Amino acid sequence: MGGCLKTPMPFFNFAVFFLLAATAAIYAAIVYNGLVRLQNEIRRAWANIDVLLKQRHDEVPNLVACVKGYMDHESQTLEAVTQARAASMNAASIPQKAQAHLLMTGALRSFFAVAEGYPQLKANQNFLALQNRISELEERIADRREFFNDDVNTYNTRIAQLPEVFMARLMKLRRQDMFLVNEQERQQVDVKTLLARGQGTA
Repeated sequence: MGGCLKTPMPFFNFAVFFLLAATAAIYAAIVYNGLVRLQNEIRRAWANIDVLLKQRHDEVPNLVACVKGYMDHESQTLEAVTQARAASMNAASIPQKAQAHLLMTGALRSFFAVAEGYPQLKANQNFLALQNRISELEERIADRREFFNDDVNTYNTRIAQLPEVFMARLMKLRRQDMFLVNEQERQQVDVKTLLARGQGTA
């Protein structure tokens, strides 16, 4: 009878081991799926920003063509906008695109400030439509940038904390760059300096 009392123990140990392994596997799958979901959200959020950035720099040639004849002697202002567009198109990484975005925003603001001194231009319906379109794109980029940076911050936090850090290493995940420029770089932005640098004269 003593032998009969001991027989359930191996089955019980196996059941406990199986339950623990199944729980660990389910938890690992949940963590894995959560990290994949965050990656997909970041990709989607960035795609939304990238589309808006492309739409904005696609409007620049139309804007420059529209003001020809009104602002011909404002060559420096027009060249700054054109150079900012080139920087936007050539930027590859997210930090580069963030810097190019800052340059473009500064150049466009300077451009529209100069345009205020041209009453005939301000009465041009095509110019007003382009100005409104670009302003709308700027607002949408700002909104999408906030969503993107929130997603990246959540992702970077998750892959650095326990227990997700172990799964992140297995998946070879790396920190993602936010779409932003630090405050020091923001204060140092000078359209003329960046324009000269882009032309190789600074």
